[in-house]
Amino acid sequence: MELLLMSDTHVPARAKSLPVELLDLVPRVDVVVHAGDWIDTPTLDLLEERARRLVGVYGNNDGPPLRARLPEVAYADLGGVRFAVVHETGPAQGRERRCAERYPDVDVLVFGHSHIPWDSTAGDRLRLLNPGSPTDRRRQPFCTYMTARVADGRLDDVRLHRLPRAR
Repeated sequence: MELLLMSDTHVPARAKSLPVELLDLVPRVDVVVHAGDWIDTPTLDLLEERARRLVGVYGNNDGPPLRARLPEVAYADLGGVRFAVVHETGPAQGRERRCAERYPDVDVLVFGHSHIPWDSTAGDRLRLLNPGSPTDRRRQPFCTYMTARVADGRLDDVRLHRLPRAR
């Protein structure tokens, strides 16, 4: 099972649209995961239309129309791996401990908000992934997203992909 992870797309506030590379990948993966801060409903509509399966949440910058359609936290069993998706996890310091306590029955937590890519493990159980932002790099050198694979009940081949800064 192939996964595409993204967050903080901020369309149209930070970019006119999602990068072509990302849009081309959407229909080719099994699941698209979006960890919030969409900003506009047309981006949600587009991903719902193009993705085989979409798992998404709203972020702190998402208004009532998006909050009406998306949960604050989403849970999904993807190939035997238990995922949770949330926008914010709080400060980097203590993140692993806090998230392991908050999500005791989850194998992978996908989050956003900081626009800073993150890949760590809380103890020997919970994998924390932040794909960064494909449209707003902030102080990062590149805009980013992640891909991953689930096989035999395990998360595998997690990759961070760099994009040129959105125009």
